[in-house]
Amino acid sequence: MKKFGLIGVAGFIAPRHLKAIYETGNNLIAGTDPNDSVGILDKYFPEALYFKEIERFDRYLEKLRRKGEGVDYISICTPNYLHDAHIRLALRLKANAICEKPIVINPWNLDALEELEEEYKKKVWTILQLRVHPKILKLKEKLDSEKFDKKYKIILTYITPRGPWYHISWKGDEEKSGGLAMNIGVHFFDLLLWLFGREEKIEVHFYDKNKISGYLELEKASVSYFLSIDKNDLPKDNLNKSRTSFRSLTIEGEEIDFSSGFEDLHTVVYEKILKGDGFGIKDAKPSIEVVYKIRKTEVRKVSKNLHPWLK
Repeated sequence: MKKFGLIGVAGFIAPRHLKAIYETGNNLIAGTDPNDSVGILDKYFPEALYFKEIERFDRYLEKLRRKGEGVDYISICTPNYLHDAHIRLALRLKANAICEKPIVINPWNLDALEELEEEYKKKVWTILQLRVHPKILKLKEKLDSEKFDKKYKIILTYITPRGPWYHISWKGDEEKSGGLAMNIGVHFFDLLLWLFGREEKIEVHFYDKNKISGYLELEKASVSYFLSIDKNDLPKDNLNKSRTSFRSLTIEGEEIDFSSGFEDLHTVVYEKILKGDGFGIKDAKPSIEVVYKIRKTEVRKVSKNLHPWLK
């Protein structure tokens, strides 16, 4: 049984990490969050200690470490701009870090974390759960087995509505979240790079606080994408089915709908991490670099590569 700490235990994504720690048969020793709405602990780890201040959490785990009873992993579920600092805290405590996406906002910070991994002899893992989605695994197997003499034509559409709170929170601050492309899109860009190879060309056709659309030329695919948090962009039949989000990947006109099952994959990723077979810095780096370039690319409204919904 491995021992865990968790930073950001009151956050939106924390319950998936708590569930994954529990379902993999491990134990949470302590959690921290400045927000004390942490009753979720009673569901999974009622004996875990809670610290409102991260400094006290740090001090407690350091005491355990010095007694030879330190935690093996620290899971990080905090705002994106704090990930780098909290990963460093985990490594300093001689624990492996399991960080929600994205590991960092700016790609050059990854180089420093790789140096710290080597220095502390610990690993930085991240959650790229689309890589373990059953439908995506079948797709990769299919793509790897077939011979295609031209680039695949891909259309990616992802609608995940958010209320007014989104823009008031840190998520609406691009300096803290990395913007919409990073906060809700990095999983999908990682997926596309994993399936179809490195990025060769980037276009951005629309970019505002609620939606972003553009084009990626990859080694083996041409991708038009549309990402939105505006509920008005949901397909009408989606609303009729009471679905709260819409995820669609079309390859050469064949649609792969993976709207279901997306939220239930953290345990699978944790199982891989515990076996030493998880996703690390090198896996995460290409998508973080692509999103950073998207943020810095000038919008061009006229292009032959517009996403159908943008047209």
